[in-house]
Amino acid sequence: MEVKKTTFKELDEIAKPDCIFASNTSSLSITELAQPIADELGFFLWDVRFEKEGATWYLRVLIDKDGGIDMDDCEAFTRPMNKVLDEADPISQSYVLECGSPGLGRELRRPEHFEVCIGDVIRVRLIRPDENGEKEFVVGLVGYDKDKILCQKLDEDMNGVENVEFKLADCAYVKLNDDADLF
Repeated sequence: MEVKKTTFKELDEIAKPDCIFASNTSSLSITELAQPIADELGFFLWDVRFEKEGATWYLRVLIDKDGGIDMDDCEAFTRPMNKVLDEADPISQSYVLECGSPGLGRELRRPEHFEVCIGDVIRVRLIRPDENGEKEFVVGLVGYDKDKILCQKLDEDMNGVENVEFKLADCAYVKLNDDADLF
C-alpha cells in the first residue's frame, strides 16, 4: 500500500489537474490470497489479472504445474479460491472469476517468468521497429536482467547463431513461442 501511495503522490506532482489515474490495485492482494492455495495444491501461481472486457470485469488467476494444468486442477483451485474471495471480499465491484492455465504462448511479465523460461524459445514483439525495420523476433532466451532480456537469434534448425538483447521497455510483449510443431 505504501508503494501505491508513493507512486500516486509522484504522479500527482507531474500530472495535469484533470488527469484520472487507474490502477490494478486488486492484483497484489489477490496474489497474497491465491499463493497459499497454489502452494498447497502444488501449483505455480503464474499471474493474477483484473481486466475489463466490454462491460464485464474478470479476475483471472493463472496457475501452472509440471506437466500442465487440466480441468480437474482448475476446479481444485477454484473451489478454495472462491471461498477465500468470499471471506476476504477484496474487490468491491462485481466480477467473473476465471482460473486456468497461462497457455502455451504465455506472456512473460514477471522476473520469475523469465528465470523459469531461460533456455526456451520466445517471441518478442517490439513497440517500434528496430534499426533494420523488424518488430517481431523468435529467439532463444539466454538470460534476464531487470531491464533487459538476453537472447540468441536462431537458425532454421533452432540453433543459436547471434547474441541479441532487448530492453523490456521497448517490448510490446514477450511470450513463449507456441508456433513449434507440437504434433
